[in-house]
Parts: sequence; C-alpha cells; structure tokens
Amino acid sequence: MKTETLHPIATAIAQERSLANVLQRIVRGLADCHNVALARLWLTLPGDRCAHCPMRSQCPDQTKCLHLVASLETSIRSDEPRINLDDDFSRMPLNVRKIGQIAAKGEPLLLTDLTKDKQWIARPAWVTRERIQSFAGQPLIFRGEVLGVLAIFDREVIGSQAFQEMRLFADHAAIAIANARAFEEIERLRDQLELENAYLREEVTQELAFGDIVGNSAPLKAVLRQIQKVAPTEASVLIHGESGTGKELVARAIHERSQRHARPLIKVNCASVPRELFESEFFGHVKGSFTGAVRDRAGRFQLADGGTLFLDEIGEIPLELQSKLLRVLQEGEYERVGEEHTRKTNVRVIAATNRDLPREIAAGRFREDLYYRLNVFPLTVPPLRERQSDIPLLADHFLRRACQRLACTSAKLTRTNVEQLLQYDWPGNIRELQNVIERAVILSQGGALRFDTMLSRTTPHRAAPVVSEANREVLTRAQLKQRERDNILAALAQTNWKIYGTDGAAELLGLKATTLASRIKSLQIEKQSQ
Repeated sequence: MKTETLHPIATAIAQERSLANVLQRIVRGLADCHNVALARLWLTLPGDRCAHCPMRSQCPDQTKCLHLVASLETSIRSDEPRINLDDDFSRMPLNVRKIGQIAAKGEPLLLTDLTKDKQWIARPAWVTRERIQSFAGQPLIFRGEVLGVLAIFDREVIGSQAFQEMRLFADHAAIAIANARAFEEIERLRDQLELENAYLREEVTQELAFGDIVGNSAPLKAVLRQIQKVAPTEASVLIHGESGTGKELVARAIHERSQRHARPLIKVNCASVPRELFESEFFGHVKGSFTGAVRDRAGRFQLADGGTLFLDEIGEIPLELQSKLLRVLQEGEYERVGEEHTRKTNVRVIAATNRDLPREIAAGRFREDLYYRLNVFPLTVPPLRERQSDIPLLADHFLRRACQRLACTSAKLTRTNVEQLLQYDWPGNIRELQNVIERAVILSQGGALRFDTMLSRTTPHRAAPVVSEANREVLTRAQLKQRERDNILAALAQTNWKIYGTDGAAELLGLKATTLASRIKSLQIEKQSQ
C-alpha cells in the first residue's frame, strides 16, 4: 500500500460539509492507493434491519450496529471500480468478526498474511481470486467516541509505516465525519426553523377563529378540567363537537399546557385538502415526484416534529391514506412522496371531528384501528346552546374585538341585546355568534346594536319570538325578587343543595359561593325536610 495520495485527500475532506461527500472521498482516497482491492467504511448507527439481518443471532445489542456507508472495490478482472453497500456485511454487530471487534475495542487490527489468518476470512474464494495478501482496519475515533471503522484489503503486504499513516488518515477522517454531521445538523435545524417561521407567519395572518377560551359555565369548566388532566401526558386526544364550538382552541390549550409547548402546534384542516394531495400534505414530497412538484416540500409531520399536530375534521381523510397515517402514529416513520428514504418524527397528535366515527367505521369509511389509536382520551366540547350562561361573556368579548378592529368605540350591548342572544338556539355555535356580533357592529354605524332582523333571517333549531322594548312586560320589585328566588331554588334542586365547590349551585349560577349564600339568607330560602 502506497499512501502518497492520502495527504491531499485528508486536506480535501476537511473542507467538505456534506457527509455523503466526505464518506465517498475517504474510500476513494484509500482505493486509489496502489494495490488496494477493497476500501470500506462503517459507522455506528441505530439498528434498523434487525428482523432480516443474517447476523442477528450473533448481535449482542440490537439497538445499534455498524452500518456500511461507503465502499469501493477494484478487481483484477475489471477496470471499473464497483460500489456495493448491500451485501452480507452491510450491517455488522459490535464485537463480532474483525470489523465488530475493532469498533467494540477501539483498537486497530493489521493482518499481513491472510493465508495464515483464515479464521478472519469470511470470503476465502474472493481472497484467492483477487490475490489479497493483507487487511488493515482502523477505528474512527472522535473525542473518545468510536464513530465507526475504516478498513482495506490489499494485494501486497501492508508495512508498519503505511499502517501508521492510515492511523493518521483515520483521525482526519473521524474529524471530517464529525464536522460534516454537525454542519448537516445545523442545516437541518436552520431549515426546520425557516419552515416553522413560514408556518407561523401564515398563522399570524389568519386571526384565531374564536380568540381565547371564554366562559365560566359548568359544561365549559368540565372541559377545562379534562384539559388540565390530559395536557401534561403524551396521550392522543380526540376532540368531539359540533362545527363552530371551538375545537381548535381546545387543541391549542392542550398544547400550551403540555411538555411540547416550546415546539410548534401545526394544524391541518383535513376537509380543505384535495383528495389527491393528502399524502403530500401530511408527509411532503420531493421535486419531480408528480406533475406540479417543482420543488421539495416538507409535510406537516416534519413541521410538527417535537411538537403537536392538530388534525381537524379527521373523518375527512380518505380510507386509502388512513393506513399510512396509522403507521406514522404507531412507528413514528414515514416517507415523502417520491422518496425512498425513511424519515422519523416525534409528534403528539390531537384530532377533532364533528362526525360520528363509530358510525363511519360501521359504514366502512373509517378504520377501527386508527379510531382507537386516536381516541385514547376522548374530549367533547359542548355546543353553545348548552352553555347559555357563557353567551353574554362571549358576546362582550367578540364586541370588544370587533370594535377594536373596526375602530368603533360606541357600540354597547344592552339588556335587550343580551335577551335576544339568549333566546336564540345558535346552530352555528360560537362561530355564528362571532359573525352575528361583527355584522351588527358594521350595520350599527355607531348607533344601537340590533340583532332581531339578523337572527330572524337564519333558521335556528328553535327560534323564540323577539319582544320589542315597547311591548316588553315590566316586572315589579316583588316579581323580580320572586323570579330570583325561583331561579336559585331551581339551581339548588339540580345540585342537591350543594352550594360550594365543583358542580355546586354557585358554579351553575355563575356566582361566588359567598354571594349565593348571602342571597339565600336574604331571600329566606330554606331546605325543606323530606
């Protein structure tokens, strides 16, 4: 082995930032040395073919092994060098055979006469045919860690001087590999940051549908308690609820209270993705993989890596794609469209639907195994008609936001306005309430807000008649007091006379417990004996 060509190669690989280029330059430099028949490089990486590896029975640790990442072979029968990364030695267990022992011990190995060291020869016919005389293997060590193994088979005897020069070359190679890995990680993080920034800029331009979660009704408080319980876990959550109830806000609240809150929350509205683009939307694609793929594109699973992926309207995903979604949820692996390379992702999935998924399963439109994978923690968001006490708070919240955006400071909610809103059934839920408030602000032109014509033009589940101020019944003080008394009695009856704490009458009425106790005493309400 003549090593004159190794010095310029060592200098060249130090300037490379691509790991693939570094690996190819290393084996090319060794293969160019006189009489080298085969140059190979293995790196220590996680086990990936354990189920099919021919050396599995000899592998002491199936979590990692040596992966053959670069190879160049010259033959006395051909002038063309051959690259082969997929033979019986493409994966080598640590501490097994000569390559595995070099990696496990971190010590070089030199065999100068393979005819006498037959216990080391795996392919004796090849050694004889190619007139191989010696073998040299060097560990690739960087900062005390063995990164892999560099090895050659030579048709001449490798002397001690050449073996020492190969040691120095291996040290340069280890540094170049570590640097290339660092550069690629920096590039990956930079690309990821650019993708996240682009996504967040897109999110900023689209105002959140409902603002913050607003309300203090008992049904909403029950949902918030569930959020507090499930948020710190890694469990998948399936949010059920009618359209417009604020399922995305619930997903955002779970993410913000989770251990992934520092990473992005990426959302996909499955109902808005064209059927033929679902796979690209989820997993991304490479340039030229289909008509219109003019550049590489990252999918939502890549964007959400380390964070949370919110799949809204999960019931809209085509049946043929559901198996691929299930795979990435179970194994954390996927491939871009048009790419054979398997990528890994670490994502928590929160899904939402307004469909009856068990019925969809019975109809053959949704996979049962995917349903159970998503439905680890089911959470139901109540419709607005079940949160009547929240309507005034939500209306005031949307009014303030609309006035700020539309520069209208004079709009106020009157008692009549609130009564009108309370009498309506809100089939469109919170989204419809927000739209009604914004429309009323625009139409008011600085005057009084009017909802009667707006609500009457819609078709609610149960539309109550709107009473004008002129015809509204006027109650005496005694009648108002009796109505308050009846309302408190109804709340006490529903809560079995529990005043304080969760699900108590005070919570149901939206009052402080001390205030309710004072009103009970003032109205002389007493619990009747059974």
